[in-house]
Amino acid sequence: MRRVIGLLSGCILLSVLTACAVNPVTGQNELNIISTEQEVSLGAQNYVPAQQMQGGLYKVDPRVGAYVQEVGQKLAAVSDRPLPYEFVVLNNSIPNAWAMPGGKLAVNRGLLTELNNEAELAAVLGHEITHAAARHSAQQMQRALLLQAGVMAVAAAAGSADDRYGPLAVGTAALAASVLNQRYSREAELEADYYGMAYMARAGYDPSAAVTLQETFVRLSEGRQTGWLDGLLASHPPSAERVAQNRLRAQQLGIRGELNAERYRDRIATLLKDQPAYEAYDQAVEAVGKKNFEKAQTLVAQAVKAQPREALFHGLQGYLALQQSRPSEALADYERALALDGGYYQHYVGAGLAAKALKRDAPAMQYLEKSLTLLPTATAHNALGELALARGDRGRAIEHLRIAAQSDSPVGKQARDTLSRMGVPIAAP
Repeated sequence: MRRVIGLLSGCILLSVLTACAVNPVTGQNELNIISTEQEVSLGAQNYVPAQQMQGGLYKVDPRVGAYVQEVGQKLAAVSDRPLPYEFVVLNNSIPNAWAMPGGKLAVNRGLLTELNNEAELAAVLGHEITHAAARHSAQQMQRALLLQAGVMAVAAAAGSADDRYGPLAVGTAALAASVLNQRYSREAELEADYYGMAYMARAGYDPSAAVTLQETFVRLSEGRQTGWLDGLLASHPPSAERVAQNRLRAQQLGIRGELNAERYRDRIATLLKDQPAYEAYDQAVEAVGKKNFEKAQTLVAQAVKAQPREALFHGLQGYLALQQSRPSEALADYERALALDGGYYQHYVGAGLAAKALKRDAPAMQYLEKSLTLLPTATAHNALGELALARGDRGRAIEHLRIAAQSDSPVGKQARDTLSRMGVPIAAP
């Protein structure tokens, strides 16, 4: 990470006065200080950490992800810029969608259940494709790199549906976190609507769906709907101006394409059926935040009964068992979660903490180290540092604890306190 940021920061400083290129979408001359190769590489490197911070992949019904990928690729095929486009569905109830540089896109489960038809999905994906194709997301990353020059580990809240363990991304994941937390300008949002609607028309969709979509967003914004304010309405603020501009654009395009409402409902049928289970899970997470573990246990049990194949539900049961000093039960819950979804960092962190509490140091280390390959967190580094210290490996302990200590969180403070007792100097985050 240090070398990547150093090289890119150097390139930025050397080329900022001379780098100019034609935007492949708008045709306008603009400053371009990250090459296409760098853009694709940075997007690819940060795609998995960004997914992990947003809840991991939705896996209960793989057909949903395949469907979103199918619609996305139809739009990507008619976009103005060839990129290695990729589309995933994230296991997150907050209605949101985002684009990384280089064509790496994601849409949340919680947004899919709010849309009315395939054309509205195409409006969302076309908008995000434009952010990638027109280098909006690359420009965000340029800003993030400038802000992070010389800073190797910035703590950032992992924006999943819950905040168990106070999971904080550190080290190489900090850049992905900073990009996800940035907001597009008004001009970029209007531009993404304008060209995204053109992609919809080229792919055979009715561009008017972009109008109805924005009208819905404006209503939700005025009603200050919880969840929406944390997701799409925060990152892509709706406005009467966007509705008017989209209506005018639809008239200019003059195409009445497909809406595909019935097809859409059929393809996301599992999500719609499981919606009550996810609502119970989200309420359980809210109860956890209020330390009402009994209520959380009842709600998550309802969720598991309704959809036993959802790993998140078993993971929350594991967390509750761990909080109530039942590590054996917690480990069994986390292992069930991992059997259903072995690609989400939080299940490995939980299993590692449960095994550590049971004095099973070898599996605890394996689980925690695996979590770091998916998302480096202060929680895992701190636990690994404590395990290393317990077995007398002072050097390894310091290495992990120093990384954890860079997090401005309770677990970061714990790591700093441990280092202080060891007589190891550490700068405040």
